[in-house]
Amino acid sequence: MFRTTLSLLAGISFVPAVVSAPAASPVTLIASHYTGKLFTLTFTPNGNGGTLSVGNSVTGCGTTPAWLELYSADKSLYCFDESWFGSGNIVKYSVGSDGKLTQTAQGRTTGNSVHGTLYGGSDGKGFIATVEYSPSTLTTYKGPLSSNLKPLATQKFTLAQKGPNSRQDVAHPHEALLDPTGKFMLVPDLGADLIRIFSVDANSGALNACGSGKADPGDGPRHGKFFWTNASSAQPQVLYTLNELGNSVSSWSVAYPSGSGGCLSLTKLQTLSTYAPGTKGGPTTKAAELQVAGNFLYAANRADQTFGSQKDSIATYTIDPSTGKITWLEAANSYAYYPRTFQINKAGTLVAVGGQTSSTVAIINRDPTTGKLGSLVASVQVASPGRAGEEDGLSAVVWNE
Repeated sequence: MFRTTLSLLAGISFVPAVVSAPAASPVTLIASHYTGKLFTLTFTPNGNGGTLSVGNSVTGCGTTPAWLELYSADKSLYCFDESWFGSGNIVKYSVGSDGKLTQTAQGRTTGNSVHGTLYGGSDGKGFIATVEYSPSTLTTYKGPLSSNLKPLATQKFTLAQKGPNSRQDVAHPHEALLDPTGKFMLVPDLGADLIRIFSVDANSGALNACGSGKADPGDGPRHGKFFWTNASSAQPQVLYTLNELGNSVSSWSVAYPSGSGGCLSLTKLQTLSTYAPGTKGGPTTKAAELQVAGNFLYAANRADQTFGSQKDSIATYTIDPSTGKITWLEAANSYAYYPRTFQINKAGTLVAVGGQTSSTVAIINRDPTTGKLGSLVASVQVASPGRAGEEDGLSAVVWNE
């Protein structure tokens, strides 16, 4: 009997059981829209693809929520209102495990804030800095955020002379960029072609002017990102800036003062177009945002339609890890129209692109090794589309990680 059983089994081919890999967990994102709403989006990965859906929405961040700052450590989100009507809002939301937003604090601002960030104090969040585009101001507030919020100080910027671009009639600060040490605040000024530098007094919240980096005439610097050529240092060695008017990116060497006191200084190293060598954008193109991931730099172009109707490009550069020098790599499809905002996930494998005019969020594959952006994974419409060249549609998108 035993031999018979073995002989029967010998003729049977056994197929090992297939154990399916566990499905990747859904991830949430948060997007703001110029209708005054913030939306929670859910991305559900599925193999090399996935689905993206719009979930809950909240209000509270005024009429034109323009900028989102997510602090992952305590799951708090700050929204800055770009209202052009004499006053605006800063709103704090708590972010639930499912991405749901709950408003926890709100304060009034002077209005027209295009960017804001927390800084100083004992925990790096004791004060709030905002920049106001048209009033040409940098404003600080003492936290915590509340309905009694009042300006701590306001600095108004002026021009010695108008710039070569028609939009450079007055100073136009566009970002309050806190350096990684928390000791300096940089303000790219689109109107003045300057990177204004301030030292931070962490105890009082004072921002003390201490020089500037000078961009080329007509560059119009908008936003910046830091890079380390010395990975063991707490201080970055390179700054990259996105030039909205010049449709270009610049690299700067960053020098920190030795010892206490003194000020950070910038020396411009190079400027490259956000278009391939030998090509350029059209009369309405405007570079919008930049990101750094690994040894790669990315910059979004608005209204170039390089990849067809309402499909703008993202410029991609390689970064020399030892010098910070950038070299053109390629233009990639953003799968969005007027990509005002984009962000790379922590794993470096996906990019979320917010098309302002298309009012869509597109998720794109990214190869962390080559730095190249690939196929469209998922896309979803968020609220109503905008109008070309107007301040409407989708304003910001961030990964909730």
